Amino acid sequence: MHAMLERNKEMVRRYNYEFVQGKNIQVYEESTHDQFINHSAPPGANAGKDGVLQFMQMMWQIFPDLEVEINMQIAEGDLVTTHKTFQATHKGTFMGIEATNRRVKFNSIDIIRVKDGKAIEHWSLRDNNALLQQLTAK
Repeated sequence: MHAMLERNKEMVRRYNYEFVQGKNIQVYEESTHDQFINHSAPPGANAGKDGVLQFMQMMWQIFPDLEVEINMQIAEGDLVTTHKTFQATHKGTFMGIEATNRRVKFNSIDIIRVKDGKAIEHWSLRDNNALLQQLTAK
């Protein structure tokens, strides 16, 4: 059981560092189940596998130097919970806010359910208030 939990955590670390930060779409394909569901997708957004890729491609345009730091991970059963910090420079319109060229930092907690070594479900809490405060500060 311990080895499976460590493999699941490693898959999520690889997803964050090589896909989210490193923009490696092959890693996304390798680590994301075809029946993936994003339970945190905004209403009307694509909550499937393609929707996450579209969202990340948009984020890479807005925050081209996006960095991820994993602060903590906990694995239990088929779930991996990750507390992470993002840092990036705001270079494009985000939530109606034109590029500020400000360096921002915000936290997120993700829960990933793993099936057959791949992410199949996702839940997320992102500190949007901290991000918006940094983008709109005078």
